[in-house]
Amino acid sequence: MHDAELDNWHDYEVHSRREIVALLRQIGEKKQLIRMKIRGEADVCVTSILDVDADDGVFVLDRSINREQNERIVQAKSVMCETYLDKIRILFSVSGVEETEHRGSGALAAAIPDSLIRLQRREFYRMPTPVTNPVPALVPMPLDLGGGNATFPLADISCGGVALLDNKMMLNSTIGQTFTNCRIDLPEIGPVTTSLQVRNALDVTMLNNKTSRRIGCMFVDISRGNMAAVQRYITRLERERNAKLAGLS
Repeated sequence: MHDAELDNWHDYEVHSRREIVALLRQIGEKKQLIRMKIRGEADVCVTSILDVDADDGVFVLDRSINREQNERIVQAKSVMCETYLDKIRILFSVSGVEETEHRGSGALAAAIPDSLIRLQRREFYRMPTPVTNPVPALVPMPLDLGGGNATFPLADISCGGVALLDNKMMLNSTIGQTFTNCRIDLPEIGPVTTSLQVRNALDVTMLNNKTSRRIGCMFVDISRGNMAAVQRYITRLERERNAKLAGLS
């Protein structure tokens, strides 16, 4: 974790107070370890969240076994925290850490952060895209196939790439094949332009007994702004899914 990281990832910030409290509580309930680092210094304290008090706006952390390290944390202007929740990297900064007591033992308390960074790792977490209103990907076609753009619906999306459904078996699905200047129209987010490189291909039989090809592609040379748009769309899909699950439960 570098000091500059929080400054570089504003596109992945979560500002919703309710969401931040929920994430902190989940981190505590799952006993996820947190790396706490005094900004600008090398030493790291490994801690965990003991309690989250949304009413008072504070959360409680386990303190270091090293008394001098606790003193440095309390005296520091701010500390950076890094952890993982369901394979998603969480980063946040807290200031004004104080010593406190929790269930009869010494602990550390800090104000609940106003924002945190939530980074999906590209090798994890593929989000299925809508079936009824498919997300279109426009892929430039070679001249021998007529040129122009052909549209392929997405099967899923992640921060690392997408899976295309090639119902007419038009695309060259050789691993390593790269399609340049592809445009993916993300609903309510806008178009994303990127190159797509084939990483795997699988022929699947659909419910109507027709065969389709599912082509897993990796983003190549995607810009930071386009990646941020992908992240926002994944977050929107996730919230819609969670809302449906909450409605069913």
